[in-house]
Amino acid sequence: MAIATAAASSTTANAQRVSFIRDAEIEGLLRDYAVPIIRAAGVGESAVRIYIIGSPQFNAFVASGRRIFINAGVLMQAKTPNEVIGVIAHETGHIAGGHLARQRLELQNAQAMAILATLLGAGAVAAGAVAGSAGDGAAAGQAIMMGGQSMVERSLLAYQRTEEQAADRAAVTYLNATGQSARGMLATFAALADQAFLTTKYADPYAQSHPMPRERIAALENLARQSKYFDKTDPPELQFRHDLARAKLYGHLDHPSSVMRRYPPSDSSLPARYARTIAQMRSGDYRNALAGAEALIAALPNHAYFWELKGDLLLKSGRAREAVAPLQKAVSLDPKSGLLKVLLGEALMATDDPKLLDQAINLMSQGLQSETEFGGGYRRLAIAYGKAGRVAEAELATAQGYFNDGDYEMAKRFAQRAQQGLKTGSPGWLRADDIIRFRPQ
Repeated sequence: MAIATAAASSTTANAQRVSFIRDAEIEGLLRDYAVPIIRAAGVGESAVRIYIIGSPQFNAFVASGRRIFINAGVLMQAKTPNEVIGVIAHETGHIAGGHLARQRLELQNAQAMAILATLLGAGAVAAGAVAGSAGDGAAAGQAIMMGGQSMVERSLLAYQRTEEQAADRAAVTYLNATGQSARGMLATFAALADQAFLTTKYADPYAQSHPMPRERIAALENLARQSKYFDKTDPPELQFRHDLARAKLYGHLDHPSSVMRRYPPSDSSLPARYARTIAQMRSGDYRNALAGAEALIAALPNHAYFWELKGDLLLKSGRAREAVAPLQKAVSLDPKSGLLKVLLGEALMATDDPKLLDQAINLMSQGLQSETEFGGGYRRLAIAYGKAGRVAEAELATAQGYFNDGDYEMAKRFAQRAQQGLKTGSPGWLRADDIIRFRPQ
């Protein structure tokens, strides 16, 4: 959703704040990276979910069963798809190997935002300073990561050599099974041995990050080079999508001046123009941003996310009615994206045209059927219901938004209010009852 964010904070004295990034383009890319690996591992494609954390640091980990958390920094720093795929393969190795069996905190039934907040409270996630309002799901990275502030780095997962090596071996097996090289994984882990640290399994929340021993890297290199796919490179079209995703993240997360240095005007590639256009939008330079978006569309008219960018910047510049058409085009090009449908519904609602309100509600509701954890989307749906005078449904949508963000007390409060206006035994009433009765373990 054009880098929509939702924030989680710990409640400790040293509170940390970090956001999830929700974006149809980037999530689709990660899904395409992950699905072949997950199928090769036999762990159940539908059961594994990948979350993007709005931190520039290179970090990834598995928590609470089959949830893989990947920092934006992994995509931003990885120059090839193969490097990211190697990270996903490694984390999938931990899932397939059952390396989460000794979790010290039972988080299986909690929402992802609550899990992240809990881990932040334990001082366990190395997160760059990420600002953003929990209620501002469509704010395109505003005030996110303005600088290189870094919190105390701690390893979420205690270092277990045997499990790390087992995950390495499993990852190479999955890469071979899918006809992909382990070169990117090897390059990434070799670099991490000297600078950053990849986490794996929850154990001691105060364990310091550990460097990867050279013998482990040597063992991984031996395995990787035995593969007949070692010299295989990524398909050009996948590399192009990767470059666009990196540019998008830099455009939204880096300071605009840094974006211009990384992607100078002399760079006429589509990824560079993408990053510069996003930076212009973030700086409030809507005229040049709009011209940039239109030029991107002219160059690649069937790319849904260039249309999304145009619609998003029109919406942000107060031109909601004009935003509708490009967002409709984006949805037509990516009809499976629930995030795009929610954004289109938001644009329809922002026109303040009563004739479009029902359509806005229907689109948001459709989008949230596939994006059940998108708290920001439920808050927008609540506003739409409120404008339509459907108070009980607005209360329920608000409750769902709080629930998805892990604020169970507020969720229960609004669910109780919703039940008062909903017919007993109706689907909405039952959902409110589920929220009221929920007890995180």
